Amino acid sequence: MTLQSHTGPVEQTILPATRDLGDFSVRRALPSAKRRMVGPFVFLDSFGPVVLRSGQGADTRPHPHIGLSTLTYLIEGESEHRDSAGYVQTIRPGEVNLMTAGRGIVHSERSGPASRAREETMFGFQAWLGLPSALEETDPGFQHVATGDVPVIADHGVEIRLLAGSFAGRRASTNIFSETLYADVVLADGMRFPIDSAHIERAVYVVSGAIEVEGQTGRFGKDELVVFRPDTEIVVRAVGPTRLMVLGGEPLDGPRHIFWNFVSSRQDRIDQAAADWRERRFPGVPGDDVEFIPLPETPRLAA
Repeated sequence: MTLQSHTGPVEQTILPATRDLGDFSVRRALPSAKRRMVGPFVFLDSFGPVVLRSGQGADTRPHPHIGLSTLTYLIEGESEHRDSAGYVQTIRPGEVNLMTAGRGIVHSERSGPASRAREETMFGFQAWLGLPSALEETDPGFQHVATGDVPVIADHGVEIRLLAGSFAGRRASTNIFSETLYADVVLADGMRFPIDSAHIERAVYVVSGAIEVEGQTGRFGKDELVVFRPDTEIVVRAVGPTRLMVLGGEPLDGPRHIFWNFVSSRQDRIDQAAADWRERRFPGVPGDDVEFIPLPETPRLAA
C-alpha cells in the first residue's frame, strides 16, 4: 500500500511482504516495489514472534554477503552467530550484532543448545546497510554491542534505545560507515515523539500499537513502514502503548544493485560474487561448514 500525500509529512507507507520459512514467517519491508532504500538501509526484516517448542530451533544455514553491513537486534530469544572470519557470538534481547561483509563473508545464525532445550519465543529484526562505494571492498569484520553499552534515552513515557548512529545528541558505539539513525522506541499511550530532520531520510516501522502523525490524517498500525518526507518536522503520537523501530540517515552515494545477499554499486561485482558462491570459492564457516544455502535462481533487482 502506498499513501500519496502532496502536503502532509508522510511520503508513503509500505506493508511488508510475508515469507513463510517453515517454523516462522518473516515480514520484509525493504526493499519493496515502492521503495528500495531509506537512508543507507537497503533491507529490513521483522521475524516472529514465534514460540519454538523444546527440541526446535531457528536455523539459517551458511550463506555469503558482499557490500553491506548486517545489523541483528532481538526483542525476544537468542541466536548464535558464526562467520568465516572466525567470530562466534550469541546474541540476546537488547544486544546488537553488527557484521560488515565488505569484500565478502559467509555466516550462519542458529539456535544454540540451550535454546533448543527449552521452549523459547523468537522475535527480532535484521537490517542491511549498504556501504559507501569507496568502502564496498573493505575487510570483513564483526562487532557485538552488549545491552549495557547501548545508549538509552528515557523521559516521561518515552524510552529510546539507540542501536546505531546518532539521535538527540547521543551516538551509539556501533561502527556504522555513514550517517545513520536506528533506534528501538517505546512510547506510553498518548506520548508525543519528535523525529528531528538532522537525518535526511527517516521512517518508522510500527512493531506494536499505533501512531498518528501531526499534520497527517489517519493512523498507522502494526507492521506498517511509514516513510517521512525529507526536511519536514515530524512528530508522532502513540495511540495506546506503542513500540517503533526508527530508521534513516544519509542516502547512499548512488544506486545499488541487489541480488540475493549481495549488494554493490557495480553489476559486474554482483555477478562475480554469484559465480564465486556457485563454485564454492567463498571461505567456509569454522564449526559450521557442512550445510549451505545454494545460490537461488531469482531475478536481480536493478539499480
